[in-house]
Amino acid sequence: MADEGFTHPRLAAIHDPLDPDRGDLDAYVRIAEECGARRVLDIGCGTGVFALLLADRGLDVVAVDPAGASLDVARGKPGSARVRWMHGDATGLEPLHADLATMTANVAQQITAPRAWRDTLRGAYRALRPGGLLAFETRDPARRAWEEWNRETSYRVHEIAGVGAVESWVEVTGVRAPLVSFRWTYVFASDGQVLTSDSTLRFRERREIEVDLAARGYLVEDVRDAPDRPGRELVFLARRPTESEGDGD
Repeated sequence: MADEGFTHPRLAAIHDPLDPDRGDLDAYVRIAEECGARRVLDIGCGTGVFALLLADRGLDVVAVDPAGASLDVARGKPGSARVRWMHGDATGLEPLHADLATMTANVAQQITAPRAWRDTLRGAYRALRPGGLLAFETRDPARRAWEEWNRETSYRVHEIAGVGAVESWVEVTGVRAPLVSFRWTYVFASDGQVLTSDSTLRFRERREIEVDLAARGYLVEDVRDAPDRPGRELVFLARRPTESEGDGD
């Protein structure tokens, strides 16, 4: 299940203004270019920023997300007709023969249950063509990023067109490794409404991820530094084998 920041219509509507710098997506655009992707599956597409970025470059994009409110925002954006939007998750996808499947930002870590994670990897595998690539990122647990998540460092006041001032901050609500839970709070100056969004992320070790990928049939091609967050996040590139390499799907 997606958290309230994506499922609540009022919060989904301000998601992009609250996070306007999406330079983190540049690395995924380059990956799409490197593998010559023509069809891309965007898992956990949210409000559609990455899906539309690829569609604007002429790629065939299928975008899936469990949060209907976020998909409503995505569908309302210019150029949205060029993307195939799907309400759901990766576990029930039909074979799409995609060249590339992605889970950008926190998507991979938001899949906290081991079975759901395995099913997501299987679903992405089925959606890829033989030789297709899965790319996703995860925070390095050794960096203990959650220790920096507090009201003092995160408090902001955002002036949003058509909405007004919105205060926001985050606080950690629980740490039970490998799970970290936290709560975002939003205060709307226009009417004083206070909304919260509770999230939990799973901080997986690199070796654990590599084992999970291999168990689902992937070949791990590369594990890279996230260029905009060096030393803090890892970007995994795993390939569905070709038939000659023993693709067993």
